Amino acid sequence: MYLADSRSTKAAAAPDTRPGRRQAAVPGTVLALGAVSLITDVSSEMVTAVLPLYVVAGLGLSPLGFGLLDGINNGVGALVRLAGGHLADRGGRRHKVVAGLGYGLSALCKPLLLLAHTLPVLSAVLAVDRTGKGLRTAPRDAMISLATEPEHRGRAFGVHRAMDTTGALLGPLVAFAVLRATVDGYDAVFTVSGCVAVLGVLVLVLFVPRRITPAGAARLPEPARPALRDSLGLLRRPELRRLTVCAALLGLTTVSDSFLYLLLQRDGDLSADLFPLLPLGTAAVFLLLAVPLGALADRVDRRRLFLAGHGVLLVGYGLVLSPWHGVPAVVAVLALHGTFYAATDGVLAAATAGAVPAQHQGAGQALVGTGQALARFACSLAFGAAWSLWGGRTALAVTAAALAVSAVVASFVLRPADDVSPAEVSV
Repeated sequence: MYLADSRSTKAAAAPDTRPGRRQAAVPGTVLALGAVSLITDVSSEMVTAVLPLYVVAGLGLSPLGFGLLDGINNGVGALVRLAGGHLADRGGRRHKVVAGLGYGLSALCKPLLLLAHTLPVLSAVLAVDRTGKGLRTAPRDAMISLATEPEHRGRAFGVHRAMDTTGALLGPLVAFAVLRATVDGYDAVFTVSGCVAVLGVLVLVLFVPRRITPAGAARLPEPARPALRDSLGLLRRPELRRLTVCAALLGLTTVSDSFLYLLLQRDGDLSADLFPLLPLGTAAVFLLLAVPLGALADRVDRRRLFLAGHGVLLVGYGLVLSPWHGVPAVVAVLALHGTFYAATDGVLAAATAGAVPAQHQGAGQALVGTGQALARFACSLAFGAAWSLWGGRTALAVTAAALAVSAVVASFVLRPADDVSPAEVSV
């Protein structure tokens, strides 16, 4: 009966489980979504790479003003992430539609940056852009979860994050090249970024399946459409509640990438032209380690690996605050920063996928992601204010101490207990 049912589904949506066939640990749907993320991240990281200097040097805003903008990047997306996850589940697993809307909104915002020369206008454009990111993130991760067998989710998310990070690696390079080759560098960067974003939307439309049958569950009937209270009620699940609380707690003490790069640029006496290259160090290490650490997460406790990643980040903060300066110190900090992302980003999504049933994957990913994003929004505002009052190094020292305390608390909250296995809650 299983073979008959599996033949009735689309090959791209359901894995091939016939005898003698080795099921792929990373389905084609994940690779297609990875390609979309790769292209989109080239576009996004082109802007991210130049935005701190554009705001602080070009527009003359203070670190507190940039903290407000950076907080918008995280906070506005967080406010709509729950809506994106719920709408995707509510639509009968029509995650692609909601994700496509999010990618489309972000693509439309890139050309509008050409008109943003004041803080209010720039804030509004970034708010719409982050709305698009908030809409697409949970449905995208839900599609990865649904398309992949539970025991391979760490690897699948690692592959996706590696492809995503390839875009993050290429984006600053393109921005660097555009800045060096043009007179009106910032405007050129924003224009090219918009064209690349449109290409990402086209790949999503053409190559990602419209609906995805949960891996290993082709015989299940169409799930009931969950109500909003059902989505919010997922926090009654102990494992998901602990993940959400700890993601938020640790997010409150995680310094924004942009602030970290500004500190490295100033302490390392790097020229402004080299600033867009700093994210490359983080992205390169993330790219190298995302798949190995994702596979490791499938064999060990994903929550412990998530905590270990924050320990690595704490070491990086310590190096920034140490007397060791210069290019070698910058390289070491970027290596630790990339390791942190490889051990936490996809690993947290894989852990979340194992904590909720298939019909609530979008909402489950959104709950955890929203908690983390709102916390990072608060951290950006607080860190920008602290930098303005005390200076960047003092602000980082206070944040590092808070991160150490948060990691200890989270280690108790996430300690293995009586949770059910990922396979038991995956369908």
